[in-house]
Amino acid sequence: MSEAVHHHRFAAMGTTAHILVVGGTFDHLEQARRRIGQLERRWSRFLPDSEVSTINASDGLPLIVSRDTTLLVERSVQAWRATAGRFDPTVHDAVVAAGYDGAFAGGPVPAPLPAVAPSPGLHDVAVDRDTGLVWFPAGVHLDPGGIGKGLAADLVVTELRAAGVGGACVNLGGDLRVDGLAPQGDTWSVAIDDPRDRSHELTRIPLTSGGVATSSRLDRSWEIDGVPAHHLIDPASGRPADTEIVAVTAVAATAWWAEVTATWAFLGDGEPRALGATEVLLVTADGTTHSTRRLQEVASCPAA
Repeated sequence: MSEAVHHHRFAAMGTTAHILVVGGTFDHLEQARRRIGQLERRWSRFLPDSEVSTINASDGLPLIVSRDTTLLVERSVQAWRATAGRFDPTVHDAVVAAGYDGAFAGGPVPAPLPAVAPSPGLHDVAVDRDTGLVWFPAGVHLDPGGIGKGLAADLVVTELRAAGVGGACVNLGGDLRVDGLAPQGDTWSVAIDDPRDRSHELTRIPLTSGGVATSSRLDRSWEIDGVPAHHLIDPASGRPADTEIVAVTAVAATAWWAEVTATWAFLGDGEPRALGATEVLLVTADGTTHSTRRLQEVASCPAA
């Protein structure tokens, strides 16, 4: 007898969350929904009383935060170091200066592009998971947008599996983690949409366990005085990245690392390079796709 499958969609983290459990119950869906809401309340830079907002307002003072937030900061520092600063969550001020400073509405922004200024980086940030202490130097502000959804998906899937579900998928706006039994058997099939036409699939990726994340400059784009802008900031300049790439999808063992890799590749030289044990698919403005060799071997074309 096949395992029961339950799923639930709801708004969270500025996007649509989709939770699917195999061999679980509706109570597991509710557990996941509550947990995602808790992580959003702790990590959203758009909520003035979130722990991330408190960190950004600390002005150099040390703070005690939850274990979730110390983990977020730890992973952010780890990713920043592993990418030599190409992934940099201290682009917060540049993102705000470029016009992405609230609930995204799109359209023109009546302000000039920010001046060229490198992001400060995480050189001196301190974090201690045992005590829950975090310390950011004055003037260094955190934007978890490039890592938070993936890390949330990882945490929730891990907790669902620990609660007894046979398999789980947590998808937060395209950044997702799967583990355990899939609805149709042992292997999950993750569809990768064309960023230029969401009704069209580029390919499908088989996974037994792992994370998939996409960084796209088409989802959150606008104009500043007639100049195209988007939320993917080059930390070397503090301005929206100037690239022919429109989207990068990365596959990794975890969703947070897939998110980091997608950003790293988006800000790269246009070649589909892996970052550690990852696979990457690039899409350029003319619709051309480029992918790492292993991804070419395992991915399948969607049904016509």
